[in-house]
Amino acid sequence: MSHPDHRMNLRPLETPTGVSAVAGPHDIGASPGDKKSKSKSTRGKKKSMFETYMSKEDVSEGLKRGTLIQGILRINPKKFHEAFIPSPDGDRDIFIDGVVARNRALNGDLVVVKLLPEEQWKVVKPESNDKETEGTCESDLPEELCGHHLPQQSLKSCNDSPDVIIEAQFDGSDSEDGHGITQNVLVDGVKKLSVCVSEKGKEDGDAPVTNDETTCISQDTRALPEKSLQRSAKVVYILEKKHSRAATGFLKLLADKNSELFRKYALFSPSDHRVPRIYVPLKDCPHDFVARPKDYANTLFICRIVDWKEDCNFALGQLAKSLGQAGEIEPETEGILTEYGVDFSDFSSEVLECLPQGLPWRIPPEEFSKRRDLRKDCIFTIDPSTARDLDDALSCKPLADGSFEVGVHIADVSYFVPEGSDLDKVAAERATSVYLVQKVVPMLPRLLCEELCSLNPMSDKLTFSVIWTLTPGGKILDEWFGRTIIRSCTKLSYEHAQSMIESPTEKIPATELPPISPEHSSEEVHQAVLNLHGIAKRLRQQRFADGALRLDQLKLAFTLDHETGLPQGCHIYEYRDSNKLVEEFMLLANMAVAHKIHRAFPEQALLRRHPPPQTRMLNDLMEFCDQMGLPVDFSSAGALNKSLTQTFGDDKYSLARKEVLTNMCSRPMQMALYFCSGLLQDPAQFRHYALNVPLYTHFTSPIRRFADVLVHRLLAAALGEGCDRGPGSGPSPACTDRWHQQGAQQSSATVLCSHLSAVSLVFALQALALRSHHFQKVGKKPELTLVWEPEDMEQEPTRQVITIFSLVEVVLRAEATALKYSAILKRPGTLGHLGLEKDEECDSEPED
Repeated sequence: MSHPDHRMNLRPLETPTGVSAVAGPHDIGASPGDKKSKSKSTRGKKKSMFETYMSKEDVSEGLKRGTLIQGILRINPKKFHEAFIPSPDGDRDIFIDGVVARNRALNGDLVVVKLLPEEQWKVVKPESNDKETEGTCESDLPEELCGHHLPQQSLKSCNDSPDVIIEAQFDGSDSEDGHGITQNVLVDGVKKLSVCVSEKGKEDGDAPVTNDETTCISQDTRALPEKSLQRSAKVVYILEKKHSRAATGFLKLLADKNSELFRKYALFSPSDHRVPRIYVPLKDCPHDFVARPKDYANTLFICRIVDWKEDCNFALGQLAKSLGQAGEIEPETEGILTEYGVDFSDFSSEVLECLPQGLPWRIPPEEFSKRRDLRKDCIFTIDPSTARDLDDALSCKPLADGSFEVGVHIADVSYFVPEGSDLDKVAAERATSVYLVQKVVPMLPRLLCEELCSLNPMSDKLTFSVIWTLTPGGKILDEWFGRTIIRSCTKLSYEHAQSMIESPTEKIPATELPPISPEHSSEEVHQAVLNLHGIAKRLRQQRFADGALRLDQLKLAFTLDHETGLPQGCHIYEYRDSNKLVEEFMLLANMAVAHKIHRAFPEQALLRRHPPPQTRMLNDLMEFCDQMGLPVDFSSAGALNKSLTQTFGDDKYSLARKEVLTNMCSRPMQMALYFCSGLLQDPAQFRHYALNVPLYTHFTSPIRRFADVLVHRLLAAALGEGCDRGPGSGPSPACTDRWHQQGAQQSSATVLCSHLSAVSLVFALQALALRSHHFQKVGKKPELTLVWEPEDMEQEPTRQVITIFSLVEVVLRAEATALKYSAILKRPGTLGHLGLEKDEECDSEPED
């Protein structure tokens, strides 16, 4: 039964009396303060479940002295009692065991932790054996592979039920230490030999979590090798609540109809098990929810956490709205965007008033006197065929001496976004456009994204350009920066450019090309593309000869139904020469601008750095490759790239092995970061590891990234102009102080992309007819035995023994299944039906 959109009352909540008391493991939904659920010894008493946070002063002092550690909290999505923060020294991640130790922090929060005594550290068993593997129960597997949420079994005693966690490593977040690269790779056996915590709330999906613990006699950890210990900690403070505190999920009545809370509150169960269950006031629920709860069993709601007291098992929250039926793409999409804090609301009237009001808008006459007029040049865009926000254009003019004048022309977004305006503020808050399969959530109003700033063909546009004089081999002879006016002669797709590259001597029929302005011929555009392709190949060769690294991994692209616009199927995205052409010149422009603004403002330049891989994870991978007999050199980015490109052959099995190893090599890599040059004293920290260059920034995508807008303002100031439309002496503080916000927002988008693509594969795997699996080691090499259901029920099951590299067969089968059963990508309650659209203008490696 469908229901209309039900807007909820957003009234402040009061803490319900008695919510804090201890509840038994089976008192599902019962009021923790209900007299019937208490023993006489605890009646009327409150027991704090969580520790009080430390004071800001104590936290600051502890961080200075090194007795406290800060980091971003990561909660394992498949075993939500496990959480980690990165170790500051690059060693194994620090383990945070259970909800109590997390102390009300949520995934993504910037937290401060205190290390536990060494006898309470997690003991990582370096080798798993067959007995432990055989003892794996279904609840040890990822939820996606099981098809439903399985409660974590509590421990009765160490001897009766050893806490052995064994899990297939399909995702970097699944591993026991948050790394995903272990000696065993596919399976990692873990024993906690010191303190065994029985979290009774995990016995049932709706049971509150209690503070009861069952302590086991532990073996002396001092006798264990150092590498087998993983430091454990507890959260003592939340520096920044980066999690949105919003979740999508389902409403249900509390189980105990006789409790006092039953008459006041409902229970909200988030779809994301990393978010706690939430008490919500019945007065904010649909008016007929209590009378007809089953009518809402499949209705998605958004709930926001407003409080979580020390003595409360569950958080307290408010329903924001009813989204609609689970499994439908729009409600699911809205829920995901809300959970990740993506602002998809309409732009306010104050923001829209910042836009040009007299339409159609024309370039003011004074701009022609301030800018270099390039409207007669053969300039064109190369983008995905469906793109409407065209950031960049290219030009390539042959010179008499055999060199070329090559230009990268970027939309001058900063002209339309006055610094300090309402438009500037909302763009800084959004920080980035978010590309979904079926829609885009823009950073700027569509008038700017798709019309005024977009470099649409046959219309005059304001741009910021970098123009070089280049030899055919890519050597830079001269360089120029400045504001310009262009008139793109055509809008090429990547397919158009690719056909020109593949047919260098043949004329492309006009029917196969987009409209071209009469001032320029298709032959002129064709030759410009060929010239750019030739230079780009040399630039690319030189980059990798100079030590750059590229980790090419398979990416899924989605096809949409022309009528509904909904995802219809998927395929592997092919990265071709036309993509590489655009990428090379975007990289060249970004590096050139980085040097320009850093020379002008050595303390204020907004740059982007890529730290080296995490030490411990890299060492684990090196050890694994050594065991497998793979000659991989990890000494530098260039050495790793050379190993990946030269170790394997060209047959399909070699390419499959390379794909698996490339994926493994990507896991130790760290995220690239925006930073202000004045905040780091050592220039060596400015480097971009993957590109292997000293300075890099983002300049080429200002329509969709606010960081690029800031860089445009810095470049304008470096050229003696103001941050926006008028002259000025240098950048104002606002030109450089927003990179913090941009970094945080972009991280959210990246996480969204990674999660969506991974879930599609996991659910494809779930659909395979896999009866059972068994892991063992033969010598030092891991071996996985899979038993597949027969196609004919009268036949015997098929037994398949695979090693780590033939695991790609499983991946390929999953991919085939995803294509055959596209409904898997749309199944209710999952994120698999969505994904970030591939940004085919790849202006950085590997994070963009």
